[in-house]
Amino acid sequence: MSRTASTSSRPDFSGLWIPLVTPFREGAVDHPALAALARRLAGQGVAGFVVCGSTGEAAALDEGERLAVLDTVAAAAPAVPRMMGLGGEHLGHALDAVRRLAGRGLAALLVPAPSYVRPSQAGLLQWFRAIADASDVPVLVYDIPYRTGSTLARETLLALAAHPNIVGVKDCSGDAAKVRALIADGRLQVLAGEDAQVLATLAEGGTGAIAASAHLHTVRWVQLVAALQAGRLAQARALWQPLAPLVEALFAEPNPGPVKALLAAGGEMAAELRAPMTVATPALLDRLRAIDAAIAPLEA
Repeated sequence: MSRTASTSSRPDFSGLWIPLVTPFREGAVDHPALAALARRLAGQGVAGFVVCGSTGEAAALDEGERLAVLDTVAAAAPAVPRMMGLGGEHLGHALDAVRRLAGRGLAALLVPAPSYVRPSQAGLLQWFRAIADASDVPVLVYDIPYRTGSTLARETLLALAAHPNIVGVKDCSGDAAKVRALIADGRLQVLAGEDAQVLATLAEGGTGAIAASAHLHTVRWVQLVAALQAGRLAQARALWQPLAPLVEALFAEPNPGPVKALLAAGGEMAAELRAPMTVATPALLDRLRAIDAAIAPLEA
């Protein structure tokens, strides 16, 4: 379950969270590879996992597969808190999914706006409030307009902050002024969701990060987030500078193809994605391997 902040009874989602990839082999979920990945990352100081997010190719998994993925991660790393991604466009179906997830030991649900339908701000308030009302665990809003087609206004997020079960936001909005307003308001924990914005968001007072790139050089990422939380900016810059070229390359093609390519190059899984997602091109993989090899490993 989620950790509790010393200054508040509200759950604490600070630190580095990894949005886990879902390994595949010959079309099926590769549960042994997933378990091994979760165990490795758990031993490197991460705050928690996001299961079945966009990095986990959740849209390509059926409900049974998503629940099986959650079970595998829970069994492999039971002490590590878990958020579960919950997407969709049909509110009734989303609420059914919330009820099916009840009692499964989750720390939170990570919920984006409904994709494609582009509701009004009033409709977005209804969507998030209904899910938060139905959930037995806290809800973090996933603000990612380039995937959903819906922009969450600053005023909408501040209104959602009044809901007792909506506790944070994963920010992929690209709206720095909105992020500053949320941090200044203080009611929602702000987690950087764009890997390239982790340094900036946490330096301004963000709570933590959900970073796909942190599958690689995880200890460096953990130390980066810890340095930023402690205000050690010089140390944070030194930790970040070698990572910046890797982050840029990992998102040069659609995520999680490049991340999986590097994990596969290290023998952790097959470089396999479900259509219409595609594997990283050979040229990008060569670039990734060169950048990766130039980053000095750190000890936990």
